[in-house]
Amino acid sequence: MIVGLLRMMRESDRTMFGEVAGSVVMDELDSAILRELQADARLTNRELAARLGLAPSSCLVRTRALREQGVLKGFHAEVDLAKIGRGVQALIAFTIRPLGRDVIRGFETFALQQPEVLAVFVLGGSDDFLVHVATPTIADMHAMLVDRFSKRKEVIGFRTSIVYTHKRRLAVDPVSAADGA
Repeated sequence: MIVGLLRMMRESDRTMFGEVAGSVVMDELDSAILRELQADARLTNRELAARLGLAPSSCLVRTRALREQGVLKGFHAEVDLAKIGRGVQALIAFTIRPLGRDVIRGFETFALQQPEVLAVFVLGGSDDFLVHVATPTIADMHAMLVDRFSKRKEVIGFRTSIVYTHKRRLAVDPVSAADGA
């Protein structure tokens, strides 16, 4: 009985795509570790510990815990797309039909396999997907859309918005109780 109830509770906490709702509880030290690593993912554990005034062993335990909890998902290099020949960026909104898990997953998998694709967002609302791409030229982007994406039977329409500039926050703090969470 209790096992069945727990299973039902776990299933009710899941979204359509199987992700568990909720967040990890973190203290100020965990938040400081995240800020430092987001600012410079190349920091050694010893350097990170020194910046935070922690013993290296304590810092390592906390960093490992953040990785195991899925808070730290990876460490990445930021690349200047123009300098590697991908100076034209766009956000492309796709509408697909019929909507269903298999169709959504199939399109998402296809999009992520395209070398021009940087990110894929599954949306609610009038558009079903938002795909961030980077190509060498507008002609290359047009060819990608016409030769590959528009041939997909589930694609019933798309709109392309060219990106003039792109800025993003490199460090994001967790929401705290003081923020209204």
